[in-house]
Amino acid sequence: MPTRSAREPERPAKSFRQAQFERREQAILDATNRLLAEKGYEPMAMDDIAAEVGIAKGSLYKHFASKEALAAAVMIRLLRRTREALDALPAEAPAADRLRAMLEWTLRERLDGGVPHLPSTSATLRDALLANREYVDELMALSEMLGDLVRQARSDGALSGDFADEFVLYHFYARACDPTLDFLKAGGALTDDQIVAQMVRAAFDGITR
Repeated sequence: MPTRSAREPERPAKSFRQAQFERREQAILDATNRLLAEKGYEPMAMDDIAAEVGIAKGSLYKHFASKEALAAAVMIRLLRRTREALDALPAEAPAADRLRAMLEWTLRERLDGGVPHLPSTSATLRDALLANREYVDELMALSEMLGDLVRQARSDGALSGDFADEFVLYHFYARACDPTLDFLKAGGALTDDQIVAQMVRAAFDGITR
């Protein structure tokens, strides 16, 4: 049994003030995520976020210096959650199955309102994110993980050899933010399960016999 000296040093307990600060920050991120998903970046204002959380706008700036910094924090959190979801998939599962599972996870997150509009919808947000080193690092890490799966799936013979790895990776990203999902959801003719199943099938198998 390890002695006390061999154990990792215990972390000091958080103060009530620090715990309260962190809870409020998570509430701010959650509210921003919802507003980005509903409105998009350009129409969203710091006043909207403060009102959603129920705090003064001045308190909001104690956590994030600008709307750009806040949106970046939301997108970084999303990238990390996506990597965590990918890491949680069984390592022994075929690479193609893990790619399918990740697309299904992303689409379900979108249907549940968990994914904001992507940076491609706003040049201002895109430029701000590309200037954020932490965001770029997270994006590159996720892209590398997905790229590894694409290469492994191709090696397994599960993907057509007619398409370059880069094309397959961007095809995956494009299907993850495909507006078809929004149109189908708004139309109401299909259930969420049907929407996800048909979009994943079309992405990987096509729509021809």
